[in-house]
Amino acid sequence: MSDGSLSQDEIDALLQGGDMGEAPASAAGGAAGLSDQEIADFKAVISELLPSQAQNLSNMVGDTVEMTQPQVELVSFDELTASLPDKVVEISLNFQDQISGSHSYLIGPDAATTIAGLMMGQEEVELNEAALSAIEEAANTLAGSAATTFGEKSGKSAMTSPGVTKHVGKDDIVFAESSIIKLTYQTKIDGKDSTEFVEVFAVDLVKAIIGSSADASADGVGAMAGMDLGNLGGAPAGGQPAMDPMAGLGAMGGGMGNGMDMFGTGQPTPNVQGLQFPSLNPQAVAGEQGNIGLLMDVYMEMTVELGRTKKLIKEILGMGEGTIIELDKLAGEPVDILVNHKLIAKGEVVVIDENFGVRVTEIVSPIDRVDSLG
Repeated sequence: MSDGSLSQDEIDALLQGGDMGEAPASAAGGAAGLSDQEIADFKAVISELLPSQAQNLSNMVGDTVEMTQPQVELVSFDELTASLPDKVVEISLNFQDQISGSHSYLIGPDAATTIAGLMMGQEEVELNEAALSAIEEAANTLAGSAATTFGEKSGKSAMTSPGVTKHVGKDDIVFAESSIIKLTYQTKIDGKDSTEFVEVFAVDLVKAIIGSSADASADGVGAMAGMDLGNLGGAPAGGQPAMDPMAGLGAMGGGMGNGMDMFGTGQPTPNVQGLQFPSLNPQAVAGEQGNIGLLMDVYMEMTVELGRTKKLIKEILGMGEGTIIELDKLAGEPVDILVNHKLIAKGEVVVIDENFGVRVTEIVSPIDRVDSLG
């Protein structure tokens, strides 16, 4: 500006609403952030997902759960950790496949013990391995439901990676990205105090979910699709006759109405029709049935456990023929049926010809499966 005039860059900066010599405000978007419209689109997806998430959580804890619309923020990693309690339960459940990116749930200790206690059927629990497993099972269900919705909205396949759950200090949280989309939910479980938990998404993951990473050419196609082609050659809104872009084409090559092409080659005009392709996004049920079908021929170890007990080493060394071992189950009590050492059912012992057998009397609930991990 030594001669009193503005350079083109300075003029552009003023027109953008920024300061001269600085990047315009819009430069903060792109890969490092989201526009207001992208955030609004993401909020709309989450709002549609929210009722099913509340119902899923209600089914798992056995009580009515109300979840408010979350507060959605674009924050830095430092801002995220500053807003959290000193200790949190971190469940890392990243998305993979066509929609991929970092994703986690961050739950404070009060909310974590409430959820784990209800799932385990206990009033008060410690955040031990069994409690963390219960919380991870809840998070897996929520993330799985979200993956289905994200896939339907984006037309891409989405699935979650195996979860990693830790009870850590907020300074020990690890997240790959420095810019994060933070969702804060207020959750009310019937008969319990209102609790809060946080869900975080990588910015690129959010872009993939709402489909904002599509090529700009797709927008051009959409704009063409919105044109009123039926009005070409008709009168525009102002009432003045418009030029008919097809006028005169009928005279070329003997006219289009006789089935001849417009260049007069004498060949009939081909009958061109649009082709409807079937959806490449399979239904969730069909996909699950197809995947489980691959495992139908896999053998798994099934065992029946009559009971258990604990003995001192000196008692074990003192065993001999005729020693009676008292188990922890009463006579007539159902025996445990385990697959790969995990409790799945209970039953009663029967005799089939000369062999022992077990008649299944009960399929265990998720609470019992969690208890078996303790």
